[in-house]
Amino acid sequence: MDKDRFKKLVLLHSNDLHGDFLDKEHNGALIGGVSLLSGYVQKARDEDTHVIYCVAGDMLQGSLIDSEYKGLSTIEIMNMLSPDIASLGNHETDYGLTHLLFLERCARFPIVNANIFIRNPLTRLFQPFDIIEVNGMKIMFIGIITDEVMNGIKNDYLISKLIDVYDAAVEVGRIVNAYRAIDIDLTVLLTHIGFEEDKKLAALLDPEWGVDLIIGGHSHTLLEKPEVVNDILIAQAVCGTDQVGRFDLVVDTELDSVASYDWQLVPINNKTCPKDEVLENIVLSYKEQTDEKFNRVLCRLPQKLTHPNRYMETELGNLFADSLKICFGTDIVLYGSGSIRLEEIGPIILQKTLLEAIPFHSKVYMVTVTGKQLMSMIKHMLREDAFIGEHTEFFQYSKGLEAVWSRTRQEFIKFTYNGEPIDNETKLSITIQGYHRDNFSTSFGMGYEEVLANGREYILATDEQEVLLEFFTDNEPTECGIDGRLVVLP
Repeated sequence: MDKDRFKKLVLLHSNDLHGDFLDKEHNGALIGGVSLLSGYVQKARDEDTHVIYCVAGDMLQGSLIDSEYKGLSTIEIMNMLSPDIASLGNHETDYGLTHLLFLERCARFPIVNANIFIRNPLTRLFQPFDIIEVNGMKIMFIGIITDEVMNGIKNDYLISKLIDVYDAAVEVGRIVNAYRAIDIDLTVLLTHIGFEEDKKLAALLDPEWGVDLIIGGHSHTLLEKPEVVNDILIAQAVCGTDQVGRFDLVVDTELDSVASYDWQLVPINNKTCPKDEVLENIVLSYKEQTDEKFNRVLCRLPQKLTHPNRYMETELGNLFADSLKICFGTDIVLYGSGSIRLEEIGPIILQKTLLEAIPFHSKVYMVTVTGKQLMSMIKHMLREDAFIGEHTEFFQYSKGLEAVWSRTRQEFIKFTYNGEPIDNETKLSITIQGYHRDNFSTSFGMGYEEVLANGREYILATDEQEVLLEFFTDNEPTECGIDGRLVVLP
């Protein structure tokens, strides 16, 4: 093999870390955590000088350590983890755009995004790409975000009016064409748009642009091997720190393309990864501070409750939906499965556990829907995409609503409220979180103006987390579990 033409590159990648800083015990081993992940990255760098480690968005949110310090703790931890490059995810905007720009200045690694603009004068808010030189090669990384980024900056009223998210494929073409004169050996898109959208994006790209890989995030997709669309390799590494993706590439520097590759999802555990003790001490110092502040007992549940899968009725989902129904008195609560960030809590609920389970400070709204609209909304939730691994919105709902859905027949076998069939014209008050109100058509498959025709919306609370914190301080739920509100027939 011509060593001057064919060169090796190890490309490590993570996505959707979501504050997964601490290791967990499983079958006698410690798995995950940034100190073990850092140990593996450093080990790879010690074994091979041709290593790049990249992160495809959503470093922020998901842990009390992150939310208590509004991401500053995460940036310090990420600086110690030392990725070579990262891109923005939708949760990077959760603390507002101005705060994100501040965090970006604190990062000691480039954070790239090509398609967020100030509209007039036309100005990119972030570095659109970065070129990393390794083993005599120039590797271009371009950052692409989902349009959900808009959701996190709606509170920045003056600024959000100026923000636009441009068509991703067009932006990639603009950048590649503008820098074609630079001898780029490999072009990588760091996206945060979901696996299915990555495949659509790859199909739109002109082969002449020379995009070789898409490293993605957002959909938390588990892969056995990379997908290939339009001769572009597409991969992601689920989420969190329990694993890291690894490409062992041979790059043809004459054709500026991948000559061969091997990809694997490497498990992160203490049997295979040395621990970065310096980083471990930093994480534990943050944990001690948050534990001391938030370690008070709120209440006791009858048993441990779980949320093992967002695409099914869960014990935790029922608990939170029922709790908000008691608080607000609406007919039905539709509670986003994805907003529950722990797989189990209880039987003792500590303040810190609750805050980690529901880390988002979402507004809560009430709107009125007809029975026909409600059936359409739940039917949209139960479309096949939810059961074949595509990232979709899914909901837990409060006691009273019962549905039996046949996937074979694509219809409801049962759809009742308080034991009675729901008439098409019956009007029901429903509680939804601000995220789903702002993305109503995506979440429920219909325009928000359709439900506003039934009556005005009401803001029930400005912070869902505070409502549930207060509820569990004063109440100890006694009826917890799964009671068949949602049955999906195969």
